[in-house]
Amino acid sequence: MKQFLFPCTILLLATLHFTTITAQSPAQAPAPPGPTNTTKILEKAGQYNNLIRLLVSTQVGDQIDTQLNNSNQGMTLFAPTDNAFSSLKSGTLNSLTDQDKVELLQFHVLPTFVSTAQFQTVSNPLRTQAGNANSGQFLLNVTTTGNQVNLTTGVVNATVANTIYTDGKLAIYQVDKVLLPRSLFGPPAPAPAPKPEKGSPPTSSDTPSDSSKDTSGAMGHSSSKIVSFAVAVMITASCL
Repeated sequence: MKQFLFPCTILLLATLHFTTITAQSPAQAPAPPGPTNTTKILEKAGQYNNLIRLLVSTQVGDQIDTQLNNSNQGMTLFAPTDNAFSSLKSGTLNSLTDQDKVELLQFHVLPTFVSTAQFQTVSNPLRTQAGNANSGQFLLNVTTTGNQVNLTTGVVNATVANTIYTDGKLAIYQVDKVLLPRSLFGPPAPAPAPKPEKGSPPTSSDTPSDSSKDTSGAMGHSSSKIVSFAVAVMITASCL
């Protein structure tokens, strides 16, 4: 009898367990990924604290995320490391206005997704979020040597050192220098020549030369002699 009850007990427990499992609600599908957050990606990567602070303070980070989530064009971000910011001349960022800082960050953003392979075939100059590259003020050119990608702004030359993140819509690349546009960091335009002040002494071209003075003086002296001689002749003739 005991031998009969033991298998029955096992069968009963198995039945109850199966019934409990089937009574539970089915497992939910994984939640879809949330909207892209550029600063969180950089925080996870580390060594981008300076860039993150600028993205937050200028709200350029929010602009990037908004465009990513509302457009199919994708975006590309060149991310300078903290070491790249540290290598800037002291006071460089403090000398910029708020609008200058916005343009500086936008100069690091391409309005399309560019993969590492596409850098081999892109046309120069690259169009950035900062403005028209054809004016020469926001000039960004790319050159490649094998798998190495180099960037030049007319002020600095930088190298794409690593791929931080890519998902086919957003690409973030580590660069070893802050990309400085000519509009903010290029040489100043030459100052115009000063205008002559009022009452300034005349130039040599405005002053008659000594030779002209001498010539005119000699001519005046000769003329007076001729007149004197003519008068003397007339007086002599009247006396005769």
